[in-house]
Amino acid sequence: MSGRDASIETIQRELTAFARRARHKASQLHPELSLVSYSMLDLMHERGGCRAADLAAHFMLDKSTVSRQVGALEKLGVIVREVDPDDHRGQILRPSEAGLKLLNEAYQMRRQSFLERFTGWDDDDLAGFARYLVRYGEAD
Repeated sequence: MSGRDASIETIQRELTAFARRARHKASQLHPELSLVSYSMLDLMHERGGCRAADLAAHFMLDKSTVSRQVGALEKLGVIVREVDPDDHRGQILRPSEAGLKLLNEAYQMRRQSFLERFTGWDDDDLAGFARYLVRYGEAD
């Protein structure tokens, strides 16, 4: 296996492990919410609210999947629906006060985990890693 192929294998393995750890951490914070649910809630907060169709497009999911996730979030009381001021037929989804509290707890937990994980990294390594992650994400 060439050096490039070996590197790609390592990256694939490590990103898969990263995703598994993220799912596990999400289940620790709230056993009824998946990583996808947290991600949707986070996007709603980041955008100041959004429509279900926006969630489907952003996460590349079909509308029925988003509908189930939104229903679960609503049942748990972590989102609210508001009439879309631009189109009164549509609805804007936003985190409720409980949802904002949950997001803050998740943020604090993630931040602490990252602080611990990067304790031995110098500033240049950390900045380089951040640049590489941005570059990787921009490929989409």
